[in-house]
Amino acid sequence: MRILTTEEHKQFNEIFENLGASLDVPESRYDELVSSYQAVGKFLGDESSPLAPYKPEIQPQGSFLLGTMITPINENDDLDIDLVCELMEKHPSWTAENLKAIVGDRLNSSERYKKLLDEEGRRCWTLLYRKDSDNASNKYHMDILPCVNNEKTRLREQYFSVSVEQVEKLALRITDKKLPNYKYETDSKKWLKSNPFGYAKWFEDRCSILTRRTVLLSEAKIGNVPAYKEKKSPLQRVVQILKRHRDMMFNGDENKPISIIITTLAARAYNKETDVLDALVNVVNSMEKYIERDSRTGQYIVQNPVNSEENFADKWIETPQKQQNFFAWLNQVKQDVEQITEKKGGLQLIAESMNKPFGKDIVQRTFSAIANNQRNSRDNKTLRATATGILGTVGTAVKAHTFHGDK
Repeated sequence: MRILTTEEHKQFNEIFENLGASLDVPESRYDELVSSYQAVGKFLGDESSPLAPYKPEIQPQGSFLLGTMITPINENDDLDIDLVCELMEKHPSWTAENLKAIVGDRLNSSERYKKLLDEEGRRCWTLLYRKDSDNASNKYHMDILPCVNNEKTRLREQYFSVSVEQVEKLALRITDKKLPNYKYETDSKKWLKSNPFGYAKWFEDRCSILTRRTVLLSEAKIGNVPAYKEKKSPLQRVVQILKRHRDMMFNGDENKPISIIITTLAARAYNKETDVLDALVNVVNSMEKYIERDSRTGQYIVQNPVNSEENFADKWIETPQKQQNFFAWLNQVKQDVEQITEKKGGLQLIAESMNKPFGKDIVQRTFSAIANNQRNSRDNKTLRATATGILGTVGTAVKAHTFHGDK
């Protein structure tokens, strides 16, 4: 990557910052998703439910909780919302199979949810919302993972009191019908362990910049409504940008690099950069260093930071195409970021270089936002242009905005 001038750096940082923001789910859509999963939680915990004595609560996990969700590239694709159905203990005789079935039966007892319920998954029950809607933007689905909390205290109450070193306290025991003890084990402490909230705690810590703590969840009241945040940390924006690039490169390919690997490697590589451009350049060039390899078997390892026994890249052995695709994607995103930042001159040329790796529609939205910002700066007489055409705060005053977008 060539050395950028101060004004070029500001310009490219603004571009990538706005690219990430353009990938955000709109707030109105976000609120709708929250209302939907809250309604499911209320139904599962209603006094008429067999789950009621164990106080089930629906809580978001994954990208919805981390603040890294992005809009799909295809209008016919669903938004995917990952949720847990947390129980405070369970009936002593229930196996994981029993718990899974009871949650499914409860959903199936509702005329509303019965119509939305998909076939049983390995770990989750899936609700397909508005699958017959003519409006593609209305389509989304929720994956609900039944689980038991053996700490006897709500995770949302524990989250803020534990340190990153204590995230084991946030672990849950989940249902997984492929495990040998799925049908007979009644001791939930022997079920499969998962720690999505411990991971969120770790990711939040990685997002923090110097002494300023970037809060993901303190406003979220984990288990109720994660706060909608327009301003996000550089790491969150980088993850969104990388996921979008992945989606564009592997549109519809089930062997595309998975989000948890991208998120984990990006978070490990992030070096507390204070702007999106610096963070993006560092992450794409450093994340490969955090992929380990077993010297005995040659297997690649992307370790779960809150569960040393879990390898996020374990599927690379049985499906080599997943491994090949990951490294092909990593090489391509490095090239694309470098080529974009090599562009000199007006925004139009830069926009054209971004259309293929990120999608014309989202790039148009990105540069429209920048144009609006420039228009406001022009109106406030703060917009200037350098001799090389870089727009910013240095140079000759600009009387009219110079970017008109793609035709």
